Amino acid sequence: MFHKILIANRGEIALRIIRTCRELGIRTVIAHSTADAQSLPVRVADESICVGPDDARGSYLNIASIISAAVVTDSEAIHPGYGFLAENPAFADICRTCGLTFIGPSPEAIRLMGDKAQARVIAKQAGVPVVPGSELPLKDEGEAADLAEAAGFPVIFKAAAGGGGRGMRIVRARAEVPQAFAACQAEAGAAFGSSEIYCEKYIEEARHVEVQVLGDRNGIRVHLGERDCSVQRRHQKLVEESPAPSLPAETRAGLHKAALAAAAAVNYVSAGTVEFLVDARSGEFYFIEMNTRIQVEHAVTEMITGIDLIREMIRVAAGEPLGYRQDAVRLEGHALECRVNAEDPVTFAPSAGRVTSWIAPGGFGVRVDSHLMTGYFVPPFYDSLLAKIIVRGRTRAEAIDRMRRALAETVVEGVKTTIPFHLKVLSDPAFVEGRFTSVDGVRLSAA
Repeated sequence: MFHKILIANRGEIALRIIRTCRELGIRTVIAHSTADAQSLPVRVADESICVGPDDARGSYLNIASIISAAVVTDSEAIHPGYGFLAENPAFADICRTCGLTFIGPSPEAIRLMGDKAQARVIAKQAGVPVVPGSELPLKDEGEAADLAEAAGFPVIFKAAAGGGGRGMRIVRARAEVPQAFAACQAEAGAAFGSSEIYCEKYIEEARHVEVQVLGDRNGIRVHLGERDCSVQRRHQKLVEESPAPSLPAETRAGLHKAALAAAAAVNYVSAGTVEFLVDARSGEFYFIEMNTRIQVEHAVTEMITGIDLIREMIRVAAGEPLGYRQDAVRLEGHALECRVNAEDPVTFAPSAGRVTSWIAPGGFGVRVDSHLMTGYFVPPFYDSLLAKIIVRGRTRAEAIDRMRRALAETVVEGVKTTIPFHLKVLSDPAFVEGRFTSVDGVRLSAA
């Protein structure tokens, strides 16, 4: 096992990793920007080291600074958390070259699954259903228009190297192709350094369901059930739950099998998530991508399995076997997660500023993952996530009631938050009955 790990991240996920390391007897070093010098992760870690300015490009995305920080602090491994360098194969390669263990999958697996067009090909070859569309990045708008016609409108253009909902455009007619193609290319190039895009059929009444997988170096892979992440705004997840409601048993079993097949196709080691679209009308499902990192919403899976995913990532990276197979995994109860963001609950405009009061909810079946503290200044430079409120109930109805209670007793003053939005979602009949397919503001679309 490692004696010291450098954490190349910030916020709640950095604190989450520190806590598991402490339980494992591993010393932690937090690499931070100047903006995060007084943050809770910096206070709690055994050591801290500043790696650059407020701007993430000079700090959390500065590979040279991160590697240097690991070397000078005598760290053996680096945990990237999510976002920033978590899915950067070049960073994982450099860690390996410098004798540092990257706590995550191999650079090869990240590279193979990081390109969405290539990932589609791999999934299809593994027998996993994929959404009809282009197998390779589109050459030009003419090819885009022809493939869109073949797949059938509406279609969606996506950045091949994209994520987080950026570099995406829904196209409903051939006349819209030129403008959407150009806009998607421009956004993809600016956001990801690659303007390659591909096209796939847009499923109008779809649910976003993902399957958590774990793999070790001995080729043992298990799934830990699925999560429904359909409640989104501009492709950003807001509410997640496990298990997914209203899924036919056959569809659920098929998703689990397909996720393991996709992971095996790239010899996947560590924690990863295989994402699918499920057609609410037919129950058919389609692979869309694999996230080769820990997910923001991993806590709902931990709540129903009792398995610490960060702990498993560290153990596997250190060369330890999982030590169990699929039949040992138990999925019990129902869990929900609400992402509390520093945003206006109506307009979703960012709300930076100082937190003048913070009271976290508690009680039976409630977990809060947060780096908040009274007096904390929410910086305008990074993601707006303040806290994840996670609950578990024996049933979905109990989990919803518990989440309503937890949100109602949460106090965040000084900045606006999305808590009012979540309370509206949790009272929407379509959500309560599990009939939803998507969300727009606070209006759910019933399946």
